[in-house]
Amino acid sequence: MSASLSALPRVVRGPERTAPGPEGKVVVVLRPYEVMVILDAGLEEDALRASVDRLTDLISAQGGTPGRVDRWGRRRFAYEMNHRWEGYYVLVEATAEPAAMAAADRMLHLADEVLRHKIIRLPDEVAGRGRPQDTAAVPESDEAAPVAATTNGA
Repeated sequence: MSASLSALPRVVRGPERTAPGPEGKVVVVLRPYEVMVILDAGLEEDALRASVDRLTDLISAQGGTPGRVDRWGRRRFAYEMNHRWEGYYVLVEATAEPAAMAAADRMLHLADEVLRHKIIRLPDEVAGRGRPQDTAAVPESDEAAPVAATTNGA
């Protein structure tokens, strides 16, 4: 049986880290991400700020660009999590390589003050980096676009 398994082609999985750019240069592909972090609500404000700064500094050090940091504040959980009923929520938007987000995932997993975290890769359409629309499909004048088409039929 081992002879038949070794004959199978080997598949390399994972995202491409580079893409050919203009003049044949290699350009690093940066992808948009959202990072949701739930920190221990019992921490002081300085410790919370230090944890978020550590995450943004790691993303910057790995060649990414941290974007907006949205601090949601203390929220009550729907159920008990790690013997706690409250957490401090932070949402960080970033653009980085997959390897940088893997490093951020590892850092968040090992941090004691982090109760939960989730890293989500945003689709290009959601992040505003989608393909430009075909100009032939867009009507030239306002008369060509019916008013009823813009409503939901009500």
